[in-house]
Amino acid sequence: MDLSTTQQILVVILSAALAIFLILSIIIAAMVIQLLTTLRGLADRAERVVQSAENVGEIIKNVVTPMSVLKFGHSIFDLVSKHAKRSKD
Repeated sequence: MDLSTTQQILVVILSAALAIFLILSIIIAAMVIQLLTTLRGLADRAERVVQSAENVGEIIKNVVTPMSVLKFGHSIFDLVSKHAKRSKD
């Protein structure tokens, strides 16, 4: 079977277009994989930051609760002291 010149040109053009499309597809797939890897790394870092913030919040909560009790006790002590001073005067 002999191809005409027009058919040969069409085959060459389609082959070139297919080769270009294949090369571009491979490049785009590699870039998407690289982007997804980068996004996964960012998500892991963001998760560690959130976990650190939660840990800091927990530490602050554990420190502030006893401090607020001590502050409340100190204010009551001050009130009693002031009342005792007024009673003496």
